[in-house]
Amino acid sequence: MSNLVAIIDDSPTVRKVIETCLRRENYQVIAFNNGIEALRWYVENKQSPIPALIFLDIEMPKMDGYQVARYLKARPLFANTTIIMISRRNGVIDRLKARLSGVDAYLTKPMPTHEILAIVQEHLGVLVAATT
Repeated sequence: MSNLVAIIDDSPTVRKVIETCLRRENYQVIAFNNGIEALRWYVENKQSPIPALIFLDIEMPKMDGYQVARYLKARPLFANTTIIMISRRNGVIDRLKARLSGVDAYLTKPMPTHEILAIVQEHLGVLVAATT
């Protein structure tokens, strides 16, 4: 199973927190400022690995997280990719819209690092560092 995790969030702080947390645990991470940037990158780099898990913000310019999730889940390449919606919104409607968009789990910002790791490990398993 791939250990590549993508972060799609317009907040540099959120991207950095998640990225730092996951890199410490030996996950590979790629980050994007918005959904359009992420989708463009995958279209232009067809040979790039597909992430096993994506952290996806709802509120972003140009294309919101619901639209990005629906687009990705409609593509066979992303059929096995876990999408974790992250948002400051915590309402039932937002969670339902996320689920209907193909999202697998939902975290409310701010997320403690132990929650970030727990959800990644739940969906991808724990990575064992290679020893030489």
